[in-house]
Amino acid sequence: MENESGETVDLSLRGIVQHSQVGREGLDELDSIIEMVRSQGYDEDRIRIDTSVVRGLGYYTGPVYEAELTFQITDEKGRPRNFGSVAGGGRYDGLVKRFTGQDVPATGVSIGVDRLLAALRAKGRSTGDTAGPVVVTVMDRDRMADYMRMVGELRQAGIRAEVYLGNPKNFGNQLKYADKRQSPIAIIQGGNEAEKGVVILKDLILGAKIAESATLEEWKDRPAQVEVPRSDLVAAVRKMLDQ
Repeated sequence: MENESGETVDLSLRGIVQHSQVGREGLDELDSIIEMVRSQGYDEDRIRIDTSVVRGLGYYTGPVYEAELTFQITDEKGRPRNFGSVAGGGRYDGLVKRFTGQDVPATGVSIGVDRLLAALRAKGRSTGDTAGPVVVTVMDRDRMADYMRMVGELRQAGIRAEVYLGNPKNFGNQLKYADKRQSPIAIIQGGNEAEKGVVILKDLILGAKIAESATLEEWKDRPAQVEVPRSDLVAAVRKMLDQ
């Protein structure tokens, strides 16, 4: 990604902070963020590293961010208007410790709900659909870019999706989270599946029905869990959602 002068962030800043350990660690974090967003197919037209953004120097301890809507609308007087910023936040690892004495990592964001809802209505995307997102589970933290890439592909295909961001050690908790989010499908890919070039799709809605009342014949006719090639992820998810 580039800064406003057209240089890569790495080249323009590493020389400035080379004698600061905190500065070097900060740039390493930015490199990780860039890797994650690029893995989802986002470039400078969607996400930009901007070193001029500052939020609460006594509050945040890491990356900060703002979400801005760039499309224009026409107000009641016929004038073009921009929605501008609808959310902002960042990393504040030291905040919880101030009040509890416990060193707890924390990241948060505040959202301008009224402005966001107005933007959704302006784009015709305010609906009553309560179906949850497809949840991509995490089997290996070192492969987060791969999981984020899956989410990006699904979103680009118009399918709501998100990656599990909690502690991945207990896989059951990931499925409980998906259930709480009313997710129709959980996507699973461990090391073995990655080597084989496949993913597992778990139909959470059908799985719940099978657990309640489905017969053995019904289960055999339409299994609640299938293995598909990684390259067929989007098509297989869409097919499962349409059933």
